[in-house]
Amino acid sequence: MIRDRGRIKWTAMMLPEHVKMLRDWAKEEAWEQPQVIDEQKWELMNATIVEAQQLEKAIVVHFYTNHHIETVSGMLRSFDPIAGEIQIIELPGTIQSIRCNEITDIEWMEEE
Repeated sequence: MIRDRGRIKWTAMMLPEHVKMLRDWAKEEAWEQPQVIDEQKWELMNATIVEAQQLEKAIVVHFYTNHHIETVSGMLRSFDPIAGEIQIIELPGTIQSIRCNEITDIEWMEEE
């Protein structure tokens, strides 16, 4: 039976620079691509933001940063359309600022 060890058997013959390049390439392959949001989605997210401000309800914001999609949940503190930024008060009390061009989705937080 042939026991193939994949890349492990070839790294001994490679220069350290090549091994580093392979590791960097594998890391870049795991990156997520930013999503293109259409006008209807922007309108729905804007309506959710306005309603969250008026009703003081908790929201969940998904945003793209550092090549990954992150999630923040909490109360909406402020929305500045001119600066293109929203601020979310998370549950421990910390404030997170998110640029509007990084946002991929906004939804209501599930109530328990």
